[in-house]
Amino acid sequence: MSRELARRIAFTIGALLLFRLGTQIPFAGMRVPSESYSAEYAVRLSIFALGILPYLTAAVVVRLASLVWQRLSSLERSGERGRRRISRYTLILTLLFATFQAYGYASAIQTFPALVPDPEEWSVLAATASIVGGVFVLIWLSEQITRHGIGNGLALLLSANILAAIPRDIAGIAYLLEGEQISGSLVLGHAVFWIVLVAVIVFVEGARRHVRVEFAERKVGDRLLPARSATLPIKINSAGFLVPATVAPWILFLPLAGLTYIFGADTPWVAAASQQLQLGTLTHVILGAVAVFVLAFIYTAYVVDPEHTAKSLAQRDGTIAGVAPGEATADYLDRVVSLTTVVGAVYLTALQLIPEVFELYGIGLPYSMVVNGGAALVVVCTALDIKAQVRDVSLTNPGGVRR
Repeated sequence: MSRELARRIAFTIGALLLFRLGTQIPFAGMRVPSESYSAEYAVRLSIFALGILPYLTAAVVVRLASLVWQRLSSLERSGERGRRRISRYTLILTLLFATFQAYGYASAIQTFPALVPDPEEWSVLAATASIVGGVFVLIWLSEQITRHGIGNGLALLLSANILAAIPRDIAGIAYLLEGEQISGSLVLGHAVFWIVLVAVIVFVEGARRHVRVEFAERKVGDRLLPARSATLPIKINSAGFLVPATVAPWILFLPLAGLTYIFGADTPWVAAASQQLQLGTLTHVILGAVAVFVLAFIYTAYVVDPEHTAKSLAQRDGTIAGVAPGEATADYLDRVVSLTTVVGAVYLTALQLIPEVFELYGIGLPYSMVVNGGAALVVVCTALDIKAQVRDVSLTNPGGVRR
C-alpha cells in the first residue's frame, strides 16, 4: 500500500468517525433521558438530525431547473466558474430548505416535556440553528472526504447511515425469529434475495453499450495525430437513482397535497384518493413505477445528449461506421441511448418498488426505512467507486504520473 493511499484511507475513516460522533450530540435545548437515549433515537435528536437530505433535495431541484431553463443548463456546462455559481445557488437553496425543515422539527419536539424542559421560543430558534449548522457541517465534511479521502463524500455519508442501520435490523429480525413471529424460510428467502440483488446491481452498474468510433488522421498544431479507433461507452443506468427516486413521490403527492389544501381532507373523493395513494397499495405501486420509468428517460436525455455528443465527434473528425456525421449520428445515438435506457429504467423501477411489493404481498420483514433497493444501489455504487479510486491511487506515482 502506498503512503498516499494509506493517508487517504486514514482521512476517510477519521471523517466517518467524526460523522458518527456528531450523531450522538443532541441539538441545542435538548435534555434526553439517559435511559431512552439509545442508538436508534440518537440520530433523530442530534445536530445531524436532517443529515444531508436538504442539500440533496436542493441539488435535485437545481438539476431539474437546468432541464427546463436553458440559461442554467448552459451555466452548468460552461466550466469551473459556472459550476461554482451552480454550487452557490445549491447552497442558498439548501439553507432555505434546512431552515424550514429544522424549524418544523424543532417546534414538534417542543411538545415533549421529557425532551425539552424549557419549551420557549428561544429554544426553538437555538435548536433550529444547531440543526441547520449540522447540515452545513456535513456538506463541508463530505467535500473534505471527496478532496482528501477515498470515494465520494456525499455517497459515503449516505452509505454510513444505511450500514449503521443494518445491525439493528438484523437484531430485530433475530428477536422475531426467536419468538417464532416470523418463519425461518422467509428470513432465508430475504437473505438470498439481497445477495442476488447486490450481484445484479454490480453487473448492471458495470455494464456498458459500446459504440465504435473511428477518428480520422488530423493535424493539431505541429503534431500529426494518426487515425485511430475508440469506443463510446453508454451506461445501462445513466440516470442514477437520486433524481428519479426523489422526484417520483413529488409527482404523486404534490397534486394531492394541493387538492387537500383547496378542498379539505374530509372531502370524500380527496380522502379516497389519499387512501389509494398510500405506500403499499396497488395504485401507488403502479403510478410510482410509471413515474420512475418516465423520469429515468427524461433525466437520461439530459445527461446523455446525443446532439452534443454528435457535435463533439464532428469537431474531432470522429465518425461511427456506416453513419453520416452530424444529424444522422445524433439520430443513431438517440436510438441507441433510448434502447439502452429501457433496460436501465426497468432496473431503477424494480429497485424503487422492492419495499412496496413486499408490503403489498405481505412478505416483508421489519427493515428500517433506510434499507431498500435504492439504499443497496447507493452502498454498492459507493463501494465500486472506492475500489476504482483505490486502484487509481495505487497505480499513480507521487506527482500524478501513472505507473
